[in-house]
Amino acid sequence: MENTSAITAGHAVLETVIGFMGIAWSETGLIRLCLPERSREAVERRLLRHGGVSTSTEQPKWVVELIASIKAYAAGKDVDFTGVPVDLAGIDDFRLAIYDEARKLSFGETTTYGELAKRAGHTGLARETGAALGANPVPLVIPCHRILAAGGKIGGFSAPGGSVTKEKMLAMEGVRVGPPPPAQVSFGF
Repeated sequence: MENTSAITAGHAVLETVIGFMGIAWSETGLIRLCLPERSREAVERRLLRHGGVSTSTEQPKWVVELIASIKAYAAGKDVDFTGVPVDLAGIDDFRLAIYDEARKLSFGETTTYGELAKRAGHTGLARETGAALGANPVPLVIPCHRILAAGGKIGGFSAPGGSVTKEKMLAMEGVRVGPPPPAQVSFGF
């Protein structure tokens, strides 16, 4: 007799070297990803306040693999999340186009809000692109941290820690944002 009670949805909180992170999934893919917090409880609260997040903690194979990939990323490894299934049900076409283009950015690759908008077929909508990325339900998998403001500025980031978290994530990928360190002026003698 076959087991027909397949796991369809759930959530997990995972401990990484950069803090506690959380994920939630549906029958069709990832629906939430919470970037690092200091406590397991804080991540659990953030995950469960969103509608549609199941209290089940049983993990299908793809989720077990995703958790291992997130931990590897947090430890500084180059991880490709493009194969992770995402469930973006209820998200408008504009945001879907922006998210689709953002997913094409690989580890350590950045672009600007304006350029991402253009690539997604929405030239001139840099601010709207920033707003769409600010509402991204699955950061890291949809790598909104890789999109910068014009002129190489960091831009906003809606995750805990704000732009400091964004800058740290980019640094983990070998990307330096902001002015270069000051050159040594003299030797002092």
